[in-house]
Amino acid sequence: MVKKADIFKEFCDMKQIEYSVVVPVMNEEENVELLYESITQVLQGMDQPYEIIIVDDGSTDLTHSILESIHGKDKHLKVIKFRKNFGQSAAMAAGFEQAKGEIVISMDGDLQNDPKDIPAMVKKLEEGYDIVAGWRKNRQDKMLIRKVPSKIANKIIQYFTGVKLHDTGCSLKVYRLDLVKRIILYGELHRFIPALARIEGAEITEMAVSHHARQFGQSKYNLTRTFKVIMDLTTLNLFIKYITNPVYFFGKLGLFFNLFGGIVLFSVGYLLQVQKYMLSEVNVLISFAFLMIASGFQFVFFGLIANMVFKTGDKKVGR
Repeated sequence: MVKKADIFKEFCDMKQIEYSVVVPVMNEEENVELLYESITQVLQGMDQPYEIIIVDDGSTDLTHSILESIHGKDKHLKVIKFRKNFGQSAAMAAGFEQAKGEIVISMDGDLQNDPKDIPAMVKKLEEGYDIVAGWRKNRQDKMLIRKVPSKIANKIIQYFTGVKLHDTGCSLKVYRLDLVKRIILYGELHRFIPALARIEGAEITEMAVSHHARQFGQSKYNLTRTFKVIMDLTTLNLFIKYITNPVYFFGKLGLFFNLFGGIVLFSVGYLLQVQKYMLSEVNVLISFAFLMIASGFQFVFFGLIANMVFKTGDKKVGR
């Protein structure tokens, strides 16, 4: 039987956690123990209660077994196991959901990020920022496969999101807990967290961090992820522009369809009156025009409904 005193003690312990480090991993059996040791060494030196949350994103090697073995010796380590690979965003979201620390740190599990940068980033956060993003200024990756595509992607992301960071793809970031609890991640949106945070009014900065070449295991990066990033960036761009007034987006679509339908109807009138076409010859055009006009009104209606849904939700959360 669980005693009330034990529950109260557990609750107090949770409230005392200052730092939560969230690390998604997949098939990193050669790295996880070294990763745990390096993070632990840094956090112990910071002399505050902490937790390390490692999310196993469907590993098929010995990664999970090694993590469970470490967890048996050190309860600072929490392990979340996915039955299959859901992607880095889902893994990071799961870690954020479980995080209890007032300050949350995210990083990669391949030893390319250096935990020794964490204290300086935390100090920067305490200057009044909500996010401190890492900038791999001297990146230790292959030029053509990683560096060049990354530079191009960073420029595109800066343009569409308006968040001026040199390195949007760096997983090493420090956040305030209340912020990460409000951010919803899916797809490849983990690389767009600063843009999502900007919607919440977050103060964002960056600082140069160390970056090491991968020593063990295989990189999970491939060109198929580029397509996912582009799709998610398109979604995010629409989200940022129209989140508070979705009727503007649907209204533009509705106006376009109505104008197009009107032009087709005008053309039909011209064919009937000037070119002396028979009505039976333009039936298809008439049907198409009315379909466009009806679709236009539907888009406007969808926009009004979306606006009502957003405003209702806005009131419920007390904004």
